Amino acid sequence: MAVSGRLSTFRLPPLPTIREIIKLFKLQAVKQLSQNFLLDLRLTDKIVRKAGNLTNAYVYEVGPGPGGITRSILNAGIAELLVVEKDSRFIPGLQMLSDAAPGKLRIVHGDVLTFKTERAFPENLKRQWEDDPPNVHIIGNLPFSVSTPLIIKWLENVSHRNGPFAYGRTQMTLTFQKEVAERIVANKGSKQRSRLSIMAQYLCDVQHVLTIPGRAFVPKPEVDVGVVHFTPLTQPKIEQPFKLVEKVVQNAFQFRRKYCYRGLGMLFPEAQRIESTGKLLQLADVDPTLRPTQLSVSHFKSLCDVYRKMCDEDPHLFAYNFREELKHRSEKGRGDKES
Repeated sequence: MAVSGRLSTFRLPPLPTIREIIKLFKLQAVKQLSQNFLLDLRLTDKIVRKAGNLTNAYVYEVGPGPGGITRSILNAGIAELLVVEKDSRFIPGLQMLSDAAPGKLRIVHGDVLTFKTERAFPENLKRQWEDDPPNVHIIGNLPFSVSTPLIIKWLENVSHRNGPFAYGRTQMTLTFQKEVAERIVANKGSKQRSRLSIMAQYLCDVQHVLTIPGRAFVPKPEVDVGVVHFTPLTQPKIEQPFKLVEKVVQNAFQFRRKYCYRGLGMLFPEAQRIESTGKLLQLADVDPTLRPTQLSVSHFKSLCDVYRKMCDEDPHLFAYNFREELKHRSEKGRGDKES
């Protein structure tokens, strides 16, 4: 027990402030990479508190940058922190933190989109999916440019129970542009309801836990920032392959202002579009004049289940992509003109 007492009372020794580190290593946020630094340690502490109790936890931080959130995590009584940073300019500042917290901080110079987390933490942390979440957390102030592709990648990992979710229902606490955070948690009928709302909510319990004003960041982004907490569900609300759900949801939101039958029709080749769309909506018991934003997760469950049956009956259907058809048509049109 003495060990855990020591772990939980660990505090970083006095260090240069984040502002001083930025000056010391001549760091500047790169606009093209949509980088924004959070320098106020009271705010970084607040983000970390929203992740829950981190005593003796193993934490994976993505996009640590100059290390603001990193400091707050190290002060939260964790067992170990793994940071993955793509930008080599930040490594020396993170190394200072590592030296100040011996054995606590592992730094990987790499890309979060390709980094393999399956073997990042000890095997004994693994929990059954139905059990409480493991003592493994993902925390990150993501550059806006990667936040959406990264959360889609992680949601796919949740559906396959691999990557960071090989340990069980790993919780995530992540920053997004405020409007993206609002989309993730948006309810049926809300203006913000989108593809992201369905993809996140069919797999996770999502909560918008904190809004941080843009002025707290350097450089100040045009928008405020939302912090979202994700806990994977023990049972997904749609039990179909991720790619199938993604295809149905993407098509449904294709024409978000129109009735849902317009976008859903794009799941089918033109020759059978009207008939197949009618069949899909009738069997799924979905009103064709609902807008995409009015569809609930259980509507999407019915749509995905029926579409899956239709794909099983017609092996070519799932591979059909209306964009490819349009491209093929325009190329053919060009070819006909030239000949």
